[in-house]
This record gives sequence, structure tokens and C-alpha cells, in this order.
Amino acid sequence: MTTALTVLAPGPLTTVQDAGRPGLAALGVGRSGACDRASYALANRLVGNDAGAAALEVTLGGLALRAERDVVVALAGARCPGAPHDAVVALRAGEELRLGAPEAGLRTYVAVRGGVDVPAVLGSRSTDVLSGLGPAALRAGDVLAAGPAPSRFPDVDVAPVPEPAAGDVDVRVLPGPRRDWFSGVAWEALTSGAYAVTSESNRVGVRLEGAVLERARDGELPSEGMVRGALQVPPSGEPVLFLADHPVTGGYPVIGCVVDADVDRCAQLRPGQRLLLRPAR
Repeated sequence: MTTALTVLAPGPLTTVQDAGRPGLAALGVGRSGACDRASYALANRLVGNDAGAAALEVTLGGLALRAERDVVVALAGARCPGAPHDAVVALRAGEELRLGAPEAGLRTYVAVRGGVDVPAVLGSRSTDVLSGLGPAALRAGDVLAAGPAPSRFPDVDVAPVPEPAAGDVDVRVLPGPRRDWFSGVAWEALTSGAYAVTSESNRVGVRLEGAVLERARDGELPSEGMVRGALQVPPSGEPVLFLADHPVTGGYPVIGCVVDADVDRCAQLRPGQRLLLRPAR
């Protein structure tokens, strides 16, 4: 482990994330981990890291780093002006990397060859903003270490992959375990209209504004397990789409679940964007 990077500016929110803490829900510990798993994995692959290596998750750009020694990094996810994207870049000692605000998408992943080396908590280096587990969000002046470089070297220099959408985002949704708590009219409203993403969204979930989903039955629901992609409906009637730091259990009914392969794209939604939930075929 050697010092690799100094944080000059953290941007609105930058956290350390890896593949999370799977298998601990029975203990009340959520998985957490990277919100956009595909972009996180791509950044790590580009620098030749082992799967699950810790990287930086940057929200709305603004991160500035200084290399304290020669390092190899890669960025994926939301494209930030001023930095190479979906590509391998070598930073020489003393050079700086500064990320502007992305024009589309929300979260950018910065992987450093060898992985960001911070103390693991319950087997993961991820920051869970709901539980408070893991390292604190980055602050100016923080010094980041990187682990030993893996034996393999990156296979490609550039990965031309689709970037986050700037307009409406369509995702597939399946009926949830409490679909019967809602009328057919409510399900039709959920899956035929559009919901706007609100500014109250975060790593816990995407809060949506649109058609109010009326219940078909009254009463209280005992707490039950929650999963990434669940569409939980609180008393307001407007759904919340759970992301990486979602609670382990919840007491509001889940009308549907976004297909797991589509949840990564939801992690890139920005306030004001529209989400279209369509029945999975």
C-alpha cells in the first residue's frame, strides 16, 4: 500500500465504493456498493484491477485529484469535461485530474490501478450513506492509498460503450410482492405514464413525482425485506425506487420491481429527468 492521490476538491459528493456487503441482510446490514455497477466494473477492468476493487464514485463531477506518484486511472459512467473517459490514462507524479460537471448522467467512477485502499468494514470498503458504515465521504486534503498493482495489464485502452441518457429513460418493471394492494388503475398509471426524478433522490433511492398510486386496501403492512430496484409506495402515493443503500426492510407496500439489469441506468438519473416504467415482456 502506497500513497497515490491527494484530494484537492471532493465535488458535491465523492465516496469510496466496491461490490458491497452481500449476504448480511439477516444482520440488518444492506449490501451498498456502487450504484451503477456496470460503469464501476468497466472502470476497474480498464485498469486491469481484480473484480471488486474499490473505486471512487463521483456525483455530479467537481472532483480534483493530484497524483503523488505515477498512477494509472480510468473513468466510466457519466462523462465529465476535462478528463479522459472510458479510457486508460497515466498520471505522472504531481499531475492533476479535474472533473467538470457532466452534461448527462449523475455518477462517474474513477478507478486507480491497484484499487483504492481504505480500511474494510464487514468485508467491504463501500460507504453506506444510510447506515453510516464504511469510510466517510471524501474531503479536501484526504490522502488516498492504492493497493499493489495486479499482475495483469489492461487489455484495451478505450471502451466505446453507451453513455447515460440525457432525456427520458425507459426501464422494465415486474409486479411486486404487494401488487395486490393496489388497483389495476394504479398499475396502469405506474406503467403507462412518466415520473419525474426529484431533487430529494440519493444513493438510498430515487424519489419520483407523478401519478399518485391509490391503494386497493387499507391497513398496516409488517416490515419485510427490500431489494435493489423495489418500487415502494409511501403514504404520499408517489413511488420511491430503491438503489444501492436501500434499507434492509420496509413497511410500505412494494407495487413493482425494476428489472435488475435496468437499475444501473436508474442510478444515472438526474433531478428533472423523466423515468418511464414499462411492463417487462
